[in-house]
Amino acid sequence: MSDDNRNLILAIGLSIAVLIGWTYFFGQPGQSAKPPATQTAQQVPGQPQTGAAIQPGAPGQAPRPLDPGLTGQTPPVMTREAALKASPRVAIDTPAIAGSVNLVGGRIDDVSLKQHRETVNPNSPIIVLFEPVGAPDPYFADFGWIGEAGAKVALPQANTLWTADSDRLTPGKPLTLTWDNGQGLVFTRVISVDDNAMFSVRQGVKNTGAAPVTLYPFSLISRWGKPHTQGYFVLHEGPVGVLGKAGLQEPTYDKLAKNDILYGNVRGQVFKDTVGGWIGVTDKYWAAALAPNQEKPFEGRFTVTEAHKPIYQTDVRGAAITIAPGASADDTVQLFAGAKEVAAIDGYERKYGIKSFDLLIDWGWFYFITKPMFFVLDFIFRLVGNFGIAILLVTVLVKLVFFPLANRSYASMAKMKAVQPEMMAIRERYADDKVKQQQETMELYKREKINPVSGCLPMLIQIPVFFALYKVLLVTIEMRHAPFFGWIRDLAAPDPTNLFTLFGLIPWNPPTLLHLGVWPIIMGVTMFLQMKMNPEPPDPVQKAMFSWMPVIFTFTLGSFPAGLVIYWSWNNLLSVLQQGFIMRKNGVKIELFDNLKKMFTRKTKSA
Repeated sequence: MSDDNRNLILAIGLSIAVLIGWTYFFGQPGQSAKPPATQTAQQVPGQPQTGAAIQPGAPGQAPRPLDPGLTGQTPPVMTREAALKASPRVAIDTPAIAGSVNLVGGRIDDVSLKQHRETVNPNSPIIVLFEPVGAPDPYFADFGWIGEAGAKVALPQANTLWTADSDRLTPGKPLTLTWDNGQGLVFTRVISVDDNAMFSVRQGVKNTGAAPVTLYPFSLISRWGKPHTQGYFVLHEGPVGVLGKAGLQEPTYDKLAKNDILYGNVRGQVFKDTVGGWIGVTDKYWAAALAPNQEKPFEGRFTVTEAHKPIYQTDVRGAAITIAPGASADDTVQLFAGAKEVAAIDGYERKYGIKSFDLLIDWGWFYFITKPMFFVLDFIFRLVGNFGIAILLVTVLVKLVFFPLANRSYASMAKMKAVQPEMMAIRERYADDKVKQQQETMELYKREKINPVSGCLPMLIQIPVFFALYKVLLVTIEMRHAPFFGWIRDLAAPDPTNLFTLFGLIPWNPPTLLHLGVWPIIMGVTMFLQMKMNPEPPDPVQKAMFSWMPVIFTFTLGSFPAGLVIYWSWNNLLSVLQQGFIMRKNGVKIELFDNLKKMFTRKTKSA
């Protein structure tokens, strides 16, 4: 086998490795991330469950809902609608949320997001976030008090029936729940909500007895069963929180289940004496998070209970509060339950002073690039009214910022073109001595002050921008269902067309790597033209790599968000125009047409 053929095979192998690696790390973006399905499930005969019992756990620790599967029973499963009707409720009605508060347990276990739908079809169902116990996948927020170890104090439980002062919770009308334990303690729970997605829950205790009582306030978010996640390396879905000095914590569902046993059959992580932060559960676009008092210490936990189905829980427990006879005490926690809109999340961080609440959105390692990128896109969007056009304009701005560097790079490439005859002469002179050939070539570069990798710089310098835009398209809900023109109705989803189905003529669902829409093809063509603007590298491996790169990127980006592919295509086209201008300015012949002609000439001779 000749060296050139061996090098070609090596180049193809490396290209395939790049393709597989890229797909592993970035994956295929889904068209819309939503909570687990809440459609009709088969109902198990028997009495519906109105509220889970509470498993006390270790002394002073937040209780957890007890799955009936722990006691050997089969958990009753019914439709979501049936589960909602199984207990008395108070309706939640805001511009952003429809739902209800369960008077059995005083839980917030019914939240749907009015302004967000499952698909781009305006008549598709709205997104369901919280579900009650009894539904296929319970997911809710609960609140309460924990007594000291050994204390015999009747406390509100999951099956406690609260008394409400109203039949509706609205932004201008808080809801007050009351329960008297009959032993001298009166518990209240005042729930208020704003116009968007933030609840404020103030728990109060009035001691009318003759002895002081010491209690710990707690709040929790419980999710039953492992939800479907998209599994991206660059996107976290699952338990999440910022816990004081420990900072950002992102345990995955699977890793949480492998942690050490805390007590009983509960695994997890505990963060004690935490001051400042929040804790919750996040999906791609939606989240539920608890933010306690930012100036008082609290204990934060991520846990999973091994039961009929795993119960994932994030909870906070405040410091002990002693209520003297005739006195009252209260504790307030904020509950976010909604869409992770950037303006709303940042606004809540400022309003309530919640430490690093903006990290509820997974901006990634390049936070310092990704978030500013979003703000630029959002600013332009507000001017032009289309995120696709905003992407095109941001691309122009990026080209202007990097123009001086690209200018020097293309000028260096022009010099390389000028010494092309000398490089060919060196190859012929030392055809049998590859080492000497490389040495003489490098001496030529050094003498003429040429950077041999300068041709890659225009592409390399835009990789951080490319990644930042990828993250913005992937994680920000503002990009979800944002249309462009024509068949692109969702810039955050892949191009819906596909060459391998003849653009819809063949009823076939090809694998991810064969998803090749119109825009990825345009991107591949523009990248191919950009490559052919440059002199062909003398090294066979480099030459093969450059030849295969447009093909690799075409298939790789085929399953990426359409907005990202449009950016890359437009960027390639601008690069071709920019490089052509600079080469003409430096008196260097543009290689594009000669390289294209050479390709077809070789094919003709080969035939």
